[in-house]
Amino acid sequence: MDRLASMEVFVKAADSGSFAAAAATLGLSSQMVGKHVRALEERLGARLLNRTTRRQSLTEVGRAFYERCKLVLAEAEAADALAADLRAAPRGRLRVNAPVNFGTYRLVPMLVRYLRQYPEVTVDLTVSDRIVDLVEEGYEAVIRISPLADSTLIARSLAPYRLVACAAPAYLAERGTPVVPADLARHECLGFAYWARPPVDEWQFTGADGVHSVRVGSRLAINNGQALRAAALEGFGIILLSQELLEDDLAAGRLVRILPGYEPPSRPMHILFAPDRKPTPKLRSFIDFVVATFG
Repeated sequence: MDRLASMEVFVKAADSGSFAAAAATLGLSSQMVGKHVRALEERLGARLLNRTTRRQSLTEVGRAFYERCKLVLAEAEAADALAADLRAAPRGRLRVNAPVNFGTYRLVPMLVRYLRQYPEVTVDLTVSDRIVDLVEEGYEAVIRISPLADSTLIARSLAPYRLVACAAPAYLAERGTPVVPADLARHECLGFAYWARPPVDEWQFTGADGVHSVRVGSRLAINNGQALRAAALEGFGIILLSQELLEDDLAAGRLVRILPGYEPPSRPMHILFAPDRKPTPKLRSFIDFVVATFG
């Protein structure tokens, strides 16, 4: 029998003065109350209650055990209350992973707002373009910008991650400006090198006449968006990167958008977390905040 439950029954029996009174209070039978008390007595190897047909009283051992049981039950109740309180308000440490560019330029500003709203939450954010194992590496939430593989993780859809194709004015002056996506095959296109797979060598654009796929050449492939941006600013080639990373350069004219009549590709984006029947308030609040911001 559960020891804590038996302690509760024993204390109630001692307070009530009889098994019948304790049974009525606890919603048990008198026989079940007796079983709980006897289970404790067998565990302790000592009698806790002197029982006659008219009255019952605590033994010396029973009196000392009774006081200890009250303390244990009070501590257990406090622990339950603490757990309920922790589940009621977002607090504690949250480990999150996101791709480098999105994490740096989009997620961090959101995190600042989130932490201001929930001052008892601490966030450990790692930015990496490597596909991390959420469960094995101890993350509570990860953001992925790619088609999802089959997984036991729960995914919430976010707005697609939008890209823009552009190049430096010096490059376009030297090599010419592409008019249609097929022209990219004759240009120097800078590739993004992923951690676990080769650079994407096929770019897709959508125009009024449908989807255009073109195989591009990348003599320079880099696994960091800022480094690719630097190469483009040097006039080495055309890049296809996130709009957030390039918007200041585009506004200042350091980079020029190409193929204005065609929509660049976008990437599906999700926030993933492990299935949990009762997610903690910190995780639930973070997911809701991300979906509200980027959904």
